[in-house]
Amino acid sequence: MLSAEPLLPRFRRLSRDTFAVNETAFRDLISGQRLGATASLSRAGLSAMSIAWSAASRLRNGLFDLRISAVHPAPVPVVSVGNITAGGTGKTPVVAWLSNWFANRNIRVALLSRGYRSLDDTANDEKLVLDQLCPGIPHVLQSDRVAGAATCAANHAAQVIVLDDGFQHRRLARDLDIVLVDATNPWGYGHLLPRGLLREPLSGLRRAHLIAVTRVDHVDDRALESIVERIAAIRSSGDHVRIAFPVYRVVNHDGWTRPLAAFQGKSVGAMCGIGNPAAFRRTLEQAGIAPTAFLVYPDHHHYSATDLREVSVAMRACDAVLTTQKDLVKIPRPEPDEVPLYAVEIRPEIVAGTDLIESRCQQVLDTALLSASASAQRTTP
Repeated sequence: MLSAEPLLPRFRRLSRDTFAVNETAFRDLISGQRLGATASLSRAGLSAMSIAWSAASRLRNGLFDLRISAVHPAPVPVVSVGNITAGGTGKTPVVAWLSNWFANRNIRVALLSRGYRSLDDTANDEKLVLDQLCPGIPHVLQSDRVAGAATCAANHAAQVIVLDDGFQHRRLARDLDIVLVDATNPWGYGHLLPRGLLREPLSGLRRAHLIAVTRVDHVDDRALESIVERIAAIRSSGDHVRIAFPVYRVVNHDGWTRPLAAFQGKSVGAMCGIGNPAAFRRTLEQAGIAPTAFLVYPDHHHYSATDLREVSVAMRACDAVLTTQKDLVKIPRPEPDEVPLYAVEIRPEIVAGTDLIESRCQQVLDTALLSASASAQRTTP
């Protein structure tokens, strides 16, 4: 059977390796901020690679659209959260919000993710964060999401599965496909990987059941309306949800919290290894904090002793260092004589479209209850 599967992983690895060399420099290059003949030649080379990525992506999606490649149903309803661009769009807090929405309605939920760049055999940074945000909700890491869904149902008696980063993983059927579009960089610089950050052509948005525009508090109304108009042109519908990520609290390894205002007017350093470091910086600036030093590492970075020495040297004159929750779970506690380290935790706030997303979730919940009822009747003697 024809398949694009052998091609896409090769391009994914190449793009990830390129992206991880120097994430800030790479973004400067593909955004066009870096000027000069060398930068232009580099972008031309990346454009040629994007042609191969586009061909592989279109072939793979075409095989699923034509039902040549099989889509496997899950034992229970699946809610997928994904995006159309690489890099951070806010999936982790949205996944947590959805999981807790179902759990708060007495539905047994299980999380399913690929476990990209796991710290060991059982956890990566996203799992560690989701364990904190969704206490008691099991989380299965499985590169084969079809097998992972079976594990969620069989081993954890899940009634609903929330699939993290599942939009491009089409082998597993889903009942609700939510795609996040980051308002600060909605179209990935207008090019597919590795020339830009688009994972697939924008026409793929038509597959989504629901679009959620995130970080809407980081752009003005005109920019936001432009994004909505583009979505409507692609999907023939402008229906969408708007999500902001306000700061929830600032916390250290021991769970001690401080108000964000306590850092205003102080000499504060910041560091992160996330998909959208610029968004983290904007979050701090919106809170009145201008970092005196700002270190950026690749997304999902595993901090080495050398990295931590670099941080220590760069931040030694600071009163505190702020990072993200995804980074804090991977960094050892500072020694007592070192600069205090805190994570800025965010929580999703649905600023428009609450009824829309909750009605879609309610449909999944109703399906789950109906499935559970039918299963109970089949097992009753």
